[in-house]
Amino acid sequence: MAGTDNKDAELVFVPLGGVGEIGMNMGLYGFGPAHDRQWLVVDCGVTFGGPDLPGIELIMPDTRFLEEEADRIVGLVITHAHEDHYGAVLDLWPTFDKPVYASRFCEAMLKAKRASNGIVDDVDVTVFTPGVPFSLGDFTVEVIPMSHSAPETGALLIDTPAGRVLHTADWKIDHGPVGTPMTDIERLKALGAEGKPLAVIGDSTNAMKEGVSPSESDIADNLAALIARAPHRVAVTIFASNLGRMISIARAAAKADRQVVAAGRAIHRVAGIARELGMMEGIPPFLDQNEYGYLPREKVVLLCTGSQGESRAAMARIAAGTHPVIDLSPGDWAVFSSWAIPGNEKGVLDIQNALVDKGVKIITNADEVVHVSGHPRRSELAQLYDWVKPHLLVPVHGEPMHLEAHAKFAREQGIGKVFSIRNGDMLRLYPEPAHFPGEVPVGVLYLDGNLLCTPEESRVRDRRRLALGGLVVISLAVNGAGQIVSGPMFDLDGLPELEDDEDPLLDVVKDAANGAFKSMPGKRRGDTGRLAEAIRRAVRSEVNAVWGRKPIVKVTVHKV
Repeated sequence: MAGTDNKDAELVFVPLGGVGEIGMNMGLYGFGPAHDRQWLVVDCGVTFGGPDLPGIELIMPDTRFLEEEADRIVGLVITHAHEDHYGAVLDLWPTFDKPVYASRFCEAMLKAKRASNGIVDDVDVTVFTPGVPFSLGDFTVEVIPMSHSAPETGALLIDTPAGRVLHTADWKIDHGPVGTPMTDIERLKALGAEGKPLAVIGDSTNAMKEGVSPSESDIADNLAALIARAPHRVAVTIFASNLGRMISIARAAAKADRQVVAAGRAIHRVAGIARELGMMEGIPPFLDQNEYGYLPREKVVLLCTGSQGESRAAMARIAAGTHPVIDLSPGDWAVFSSWAIPGNEKGVLDIQNALVDKGVKIITNADEVVHVSGHPRRSELAQLYDWVKPHLLVPVHGEPMHLEAHAKFAREQGIGKVFSIRNGDMLRLYPEPAHFPGEVPVGVLYLDGNLLCTPEESRVRDRRRLALGGLVVISLAVNGAGQIVSGPMFDLDGLPELEDDEDPLLDVVKDAANGAFKSMPGKRRGDTGRLAEAIRRAVRSEVNAVWGRKPIVKVTVHKV
């Protein structure tokens, strides 16, 4: 792609996801005149469907705007290998066939995900080197190492002829990280010392929390103490991508003369990649779950998936007693070295309750400090501002309360220009900042089984209605005179059946359907569409009057 004529060139930022929500991060940087911008895409993530979206596991940003601008896209840069930042790449990016830049760990995770999930489409990844700038069109990008709960996380220094931006991605200041490099404080200080204008697009996840996040080393010490004094087995569930936590648990197990048994594909995948990349040197190999039953109780640390209450994950199956080879006994400990992503709290609590019923002792952050966020609290935000001295700040990566708390705090710290934006807004960063709300169409896409579709195409609304009110199916055939020649036949799914009910819902449905049929004049019954609608309305109304819920009613009238 040829370089852009810099006359009338602007640098703009447009979030398609992750601003007004936690998850589904995708940010666009546009450089050039309004009619001919190059677009650099940062991150391509997912969020997870909850109980209000039956059948939907993953939610992704709607990329229709990018599809319209496809010829002007210069590439995608992935900041780190967390699902909310890279999880949609294999589903969305093959459409664009543009360069992808990522860390070596993220590249390996994409390859492993593709192989594990049987994904046909692929993307070619160029591995960047932190601290070494690279060019995509008129953008020059430098990755600055930042501490986080995923390996090789980087902030992006994005430089253009119009101005420069620090896109922090996820980060924290950790002077004792495990399995990940420290935040490159000297490089951040150098940015501020240069005295050039700098816009910061910044993480807001913990902007409502005072102080400094505990170090990963503190968590490692606490886990080591717990494992050392545990009387029997210790099962620890973590975010599988948290390599540092995995390493801390392995070291604690070795110190306590225990062996680590790994349960869950995601744990094995991350550990395997980390070993291949030399990130777990000195850590003994994990045992497979099939060896669990041969070890004495006091010699086991079980490392397993299921931190978010996933029904098919190892911890959920252990709690339910359905795991093929692993069980926990009274007196064993289960440590939840994680926090529940909003919406997953009930699933996690269900697992904990099931473990308590087994006599297992539960340990969470409410009992001991066994988990820490990978995001900055307010004192860390203030420290970053002091180092880089931004002239403009845009809070991202957070729900509205996080974003507004970050914006307010930034103003209190003396940052001159602070913009509160949402997905679909366009913010001109240079030459003169300006906010254009709702400039770009945004929305979501659902991964429904193997299909990628819009919410309307997914018919999820009908699934929710089915879950709440059930389904009534009625079929009959009429002749030209409007007389019934077959049926009606009734099929009720999901409606209650009470043994001592004097007026069962099946009888209610039959009476309502027959009443609607008889009340319609014979000549009008020949209009099968009108007859079907009359029966549908009557049945739905009567069932609602008796039951208090409105089922989906499907009526088919055949004319013979």
